[in-house]
Amino acid sequence: MGFVRRYPLVAATVLCILAVVGLLLAGAAVPARWVASVFALVVAGRVAVDMVRAVAGGRWGMDLLALAAVVSTVAVGEYVASLIVVLMLSGGRALEDYAQGRARRELTALLDLAPQAAHRETGAGPPEDVGVDDVRPGDVLLVRPSEVVPVDGVLVSGSGSFDESALTGESLPVERSAGDPVMSGSVNGESAVRLRATAAAADSQYSRIVALVREASASRAPVVRLADRYAVPFTLFALVLAGVAWWASGDPGRWAEVLVVATPCPLLIAAPVAFVGGMGRAARSGIIVKNGGTLEVLSRVRSAAFDKTGTLTGGRPVLAEVRAAGSPPRMGEDELLRLAASAEQYSSHVLAGSVMAAATGRGLVLLPAGRAAEYATQGVEADFAGRTVSVGKYGFVSRNAVSVEKTQLASGQLAVYIAVDGVYAGALVMSDAARPEAASTLERLRRLGVGETVMLTGDARETAGHVAKELGIGRVRAECAPADKVETVRTLPRRPVMMVGDGVNDAPVLAAADIGIAMGARGSTAASESADVVIMLDDLSKVADAVEIGRRSVQVALQSIWVGIILSVALMVAAAFGYIPAVAGALSQELVDLVTILNALRSLTPSHRTSATTGGVEPEPVSSRAAT
Repeated sequence: MGFVRRYPLVAATVLCILAVVGLLLAGAAVPARWVASVFALVVAGRVAVDMVRAVAGGRWGMDLLALAAVVSTVAVGEYVASLIVVLMLSGGRALEDYAQGRARRELTALLDLAPQAAHRETGAGPPEDVGVDDVRPGDVLLVRPSEVVPVDGVLVSGSGSFDESALTGESLPVERSAGDPVMSGSVNGESAVRLRATAAAADSQYSRIVALVREASASRAPVVRLADRYAVPFTLFALVLAGVAWWASGDPGRWAEVLVVATPCPLLIAAPVAFVGGMGRAARSGIIVKNGGTLEVLSRVRSAAFDKTGTLTGGRPVLAEVRAAGSPPRMGEDELLRLAASAEQYSSHVLAGSVMAAATGRGLVLLPAGRAAEYATQGVEADFAGRTVSVGKYGFVSRNAVSVEKTQLASGQLAVYIAVDGVYAGALVMSDAARPEAASTLERLRRLGVGETVMLTGDARETAGHVAKELGIGRVRAECAPADKVETVRTLPRRPVMMVGDGVNDAPVLAAADIGIAMGARGSTAASESADVVIMLDDLSKVADAVEIGRRSVQVALQSIWVGIILSVALMVAAAFGYIPAVAGALSQELVDLVTILNALRSLTPSHRTSATTGGVEPEPVSSRAAT
């Protein structure tokens, strides 16, 4: 029933054909002719209305030729041929709708992600839960551990740690002190904090991002259907040839015979089938392409903009170096890392998981602690078989140990300090490293015709520049707000522009770009909802795969269109000389359609060039650990 509701014309055409066949089998040829003719003319009337609307909107398509074919076959009594034309017309449109997709869905996911409630202090008793829209500037709110900050405010508590990566692109948590501003949409750390609201929900950072996404989505121009580019010349040629055949033969049936084989089914079907095949191939590779028009734009991408954190980089800190203190070192690197990771077992800080992952990655076995205590946002202290280990910030460790030295750090790095039994033992240098597949992905994009690459990030200029230099990206715009990213993408000269990102802060620019690609494996739902393509695997190389699939799909679609045009022209010429009757012409057109469809289905498979470079199979996805 869902198919009938979505494609009623296709369903009605099939029912009409069944009814006509039943009447013919029953010997009722006249009623069959009336049923088929009336139905075909009703469809022709609908096509005429749609054609007028399209022309009024400045869009020329294949409707005139289809309309002429239906009306002419009915006029000369070739009602079977008219039904075949109607079936292919309605079926082609349904297939195109499936391939191209409907208009972009409303971005309800952004609103769903936004906090719906807040805990407002009343001055006496526990906080009351109120709707986020009821919060007013000046209200004091309690934000519990791991909750999303509901509105913009300033911190009332002494300190707090907040994950702002979805808003700013900064992968590391930020520390705030009393009086510091806190943005809505950031995620509180492991300790409850109090903040004073400075804006209502509608005026807060999260709502401004939602508004940017909507504005960017509404301003994007629609994609012109691939087949429409060939519509006018093909239609004019068919009508002129049919008119000449009628004039030369004096037989009005010759007009209908030419137009039946000239029906634009190959043009209506070739691109949608190729795009459906391309979308299927992409889905098998972990790439969700939301509509067929996206594949066409992907094939023409000339500029690519990338977010940094979580897109070009892994999105979470990884161990870059173990620096043991002393000369010679007081402790081996593996032992220092093992003690630090063993203590971090008892910490809820975001860096704790990275330290433990580094230790287990080296095959180190973590020790159980006899006693452990975490000091929120500062560090953790634990006892292991008589040894006391302190791990955390420089200030925390220096209060618990002697001879603590600040270690030298490069851009984009931070240090986790370690003391053992009150003596400084060393530091772990952490960094958000570039993905191992990032450089090769950028090189593939250059080979695919993407001549300009840009990094857009809310991260610090020094950190962004370090990553860009490592990956060979020439243009960097750092410390960007979402609106800055949108403006930069809109002004890039080489079009179309592709934007790749993963966080809530990327949602507006993904919607504003000609093509938005969201890294959806760990990215936000908001980014995925506003994007045209969603990469479901944590593998940046899939971005280049998406562009290659787009190019392959358009290449196959164009080949199929030209195969259909050439065969149709040959049939039209034969019909013009009277060698092909109308019904035979309609059936022969079905063979053209079959050839067109079979050729278009080649988009399901990689090109020979792709097979040669990948060994005949799709590249294996990079594992999550390798990607981070």
